[in-house]
Amino acid sequence: MAVRTGIAIIGVGNEFRHDDGAGWAVVRTLAERARERPLPPGTRLEVCDGDPARLIALWEGADLAVVLDAAHAHPGHPGRLHRLAAEGPALTAARSPEASSHGLGLGEAVELSRALGRLPRRLVVYAVEGADHSMGTGLSEPVAEAVERLALLVEDEITAHRSAEGDAR
Repeated sequence: MAVRTGIAIIGVGNEFRHDDGAGWAVVRTLAERARERPLPPGTRLEVCDGDPARLIALWEGADLAVVLDAAHAHPGHPGRLHRLAAEGPALTAARSPEASSHGLGLGEAVELSRALGRLPRRLVVYAVEGADHSMGTGLSEPVAEAVERLALLVEDEITAHRSAEGDAR
């Protein structure tokens, strides 16, 4: 079993597929904000292409893993946010409410991680519905507007986690 190491914030996607880069954009925003207001010790900001093995390696041993990803929805509402949270045994049933924009989804990474005994203690997923997943850079307007909201939500998750961690001591 992995030693618990803190918080992993993981932006998933591909910044060269327009809105699929939303998770990476949130991580960049958090890194920029951390220059003025540092994140708590033990907080890591990471990016990943969505490969399940890489996701598992990034969240392994974390008390809290927050995954940020783009999603397809039908019908879609670009910029709409979805949140999924699970901890402990509930992680075994965790599934993204919308389909990931990647070939293999978060659900497969969770199931593989569970089978390997490498789940984070708590997993929170934020998915933002995208408008444009074609090749190219830059986010669509509704997704770009959602990036700041997502950064604030992640900061709130970190604060709540740290408060709960302090209460548990």
